[in-house]
Amino acid sequence: MAIERTLAIIKPDAVKRGLAGEILSRIHAAKFQIVAIKSLRLTKSEAEGFYAVHRERPFFGELTDFMSSGKAVVMVLEADGAIAKWRDTMGATDPAKAAPGTIRRDLGTSIQYNCTHGSDAPQTAAFETGYFFSGLELI
Repeated sequence: MAIERTLAIIKPDAVKRGLAGEILSRIHAAKFQIVAIKSLRLTKSEAEGFYAVHRERPFFGELTDFMSSGKAVVMVLEADGAIAKWRDTMGATDPAKAAPGTIRRDLGTSIQYNCTHGSDAPQTAAFETGYFFSGLELI
């Protein structure tokens, strides 16, 4: 495998429930390098821009309302095969269908409140990383 970077988000539901430390601990245990990290609160407009690919989907409004509802932690993770590795660490979108020991299975409460986001492909990772971090932040 090759060294990759991926975007990871600890979503507002997890931050509000005090789970950021637990999720960061799991990131370290999985041997990711955290290249960049920040805490922020997306505006509705910023959430709509980030999730623009889903604009025509019926859940778009609910998703962007949720993602702009509170603080989130965004980060760039680096590892061999980081995109797939982070998705495996998170687990399936639906916590009820996620593998035991994954973040979403252990900490998520629903498809919407599943604690984390991760890029799904190299092109997505490049867009998502650039959405939150400037080049200087990624050195």
